[in-house]
Amino acid sequence: MGEDTFRSVEIERTSVGKYVVRNVRGGSMSMGTGEDGSFTPVELLLAAIGGCASIDVDRITSRRAEPAQFCVEVTGDKIRDETGGNRMENLTVAFTVTFPAGADGDRAREALPRSLQQSHDRLCTVSRTVELGTPVSIVEAAGSAGD
Repeated sequence: MGEDTFRSVEIERTSVGKYVVRNVRGGSMSMGTGEDGSFTPVELLLAAIGGCASIDVDRITSRRAEPAQFCVEVTGDKIRDETGGNRMENLTVAFTVTFPAGADGDRAREALPRSLQQSHDRLCTVSRTVELGTPVSIVEAAGSAGD
């Protein structure tokens, strides 16, 4: 795997249950336990799934016409499964997209179902990773134990 495939974020604790997530391009956002306005990790997972699909669908359809409305709702149920572990199920990404009347809008409307399918089947890295069940390693970094 080369440098062009590598992705990363860094998370810094700012206080109990509050964190700042930073990317390599200088962007940052707050994350926490849900006791304030910050996003929880589960909300960020939902946002990542919906955001990835949104970018795919928007890039394909907006080449034909600018949407009059483009809204995406991502939902799911956080459960404790039979093994006692937490996870999400019933994940749904619901698109409400409308286009203006006319030939360009017609072309965009025609492309919408195909773009949703393409995003799901091959384009959206996030939802495909979740669906395929990629293993996650959680490790202690060298030197993190302190003195």
